[in-house]
Amino acid sequence: MELGIYTFVENTPIEGESELQHPSERLDQLMEEIELSDELGLDIFAIGEHHREEYVSSSPSTLLAAAAARTKNIKLSSAVTVLGSEDPVRVYQQFSTIDLLSKGRAEIMVGRGSFVESFPLFGYDLQDYEELFLEKLQLLMKLREKEMVSWEGKHRSSIDHRGVYPRPYQKKLPIWRAVGGTPKSAYEAGAMGMPMAIAIIGGEPAQFKQMVDIHKQGAADYDQPEQRVSINSHGFIAETTEEAASIAFPAFKTTMDKIGKERGWPPMTRRQFDASITLKGANVVGSPQDIIDKIMYQHEIFGHDRFLLQMSVGSVSHNKLLRSIELFAKEVAPVVRERIGNKKVQADA
Repeated sequence: MELGIYTFVENTPIEGESELQHPSERLDQLMEEIELSDELGLDIFAIGEHHREEYVSSSPSTLLAAAAARTKNIKLSSAVTVLGSEDPVRVYQQFSTIDLLSKGRAEIMVGRGSFVESFPLFGYDLQDYEELFLEKLQLLMKLREKEMVSWEGKHRSSIDHRGVYPRPYQKKLPIWRAVGGTPKSAYEAGAMGMPMAIAIIGGEPAQFKQMVDIHKQGAADYDQPEQRVSINSHGFIAETTEEAASIAFPAFKTTMDKIGKERGWPPMTRRQFDASITLKGANVVGSPQDIIDKIMYQHEIFGHDRFLLQMSVGSVSHNKLLRSIELFAKEVAPVVRERIGNKKVQADA
C-alpha cells in the first residue's frame, strides 16, 4: 500500500498564538514537511487547489515544482486540480514540467473541487459546472494520449492539430479522479479507465463501499482494466489518542465551523469529534496504533492500495505537525506495509 499526505496549505489561527503566520513562513514550513516526508520514505505528497484567504495553495503546480527540486523519491500530486475552472492544456504542460524536474514523480488528481470560488474568479458560469468538468477531463485525457491534438468542444476554443509540449518524463502522466459521495462520478472514473480517490471526511467509511463497487462496474462496462483506489481522510497522529485529539480538535473545529457557517452546518462539538475518531468514524486521529487499526479496518472494506492523510485540516504547531509526519512514516507505515504488502505498483495505463 502507498501511504502519503495531502494538504491545502492552510493558514488559520493556531491555538495559543495571537497572529496568523506570514504566507512566506507557511510555505517555508510546507517545504520542510515535504522534505521530511521524502526523507522518511512516505510514498506521496499532494497539494490541493484553493482560492480562499485561509489557504496558501492557489497554485499547486508552482509549489510542487519547488518540491521536485528538493526531493528525491516521493511522488508529487495535486489534490485536487479544479479542472472545471482550469485550462487542460496548461494543466498538462505544468505537470509534464514537474514530471521532468522530478524524473517521473508527478501525478495529477482532478476533481470538481469542494469550493466554487475559482469559477467566477476565472470567468466561468456555475450553471456549466458539470459540463465544464467532463469536457475538460476528456481533453486532458486526450492530451496524455497524443502529442499532436485536434479538439473541438463547447466551452473551450478548438485545437487544430497542434503539438502540446513538453512531454512528460513518464510515458503517461498518471491522472486520478477524486470523488466525494456521487455514484455518477465513480462510474465515470471507471468507464474512463481512471484510478479513483475517495474523500471520506464525514459519516462512516462503510457507507462509501458502494463507490468502489460502482467504480469497478464502470470499468467492466467499458472494457477497462480494474483501476486503483485511494482513500483520502482528515487526521492527525500523536503519541497517544488523547494527545492527538487535544491537538487536532481546535484546528478541526476552526476550519469546519467556518465552512459550516457558510453552508448552514451547526458548530462542531467535542462529542461529535470524539465519535468521528473511533474505529468506524471518518477521521483518522489518534496514536500510531489507532491509525494502524483504522487503516486495516478500512482496507477490509475497500481493498484500496493507497491512503492519504490530511494532517492540517486547520493549522497546528509546525513542530507537532512534523512529529505527526514522523510517527506516520516510522511507526504506522512499516506495520501497514507489512500487513497488506508493499508490492511495487505500476502507474495507471
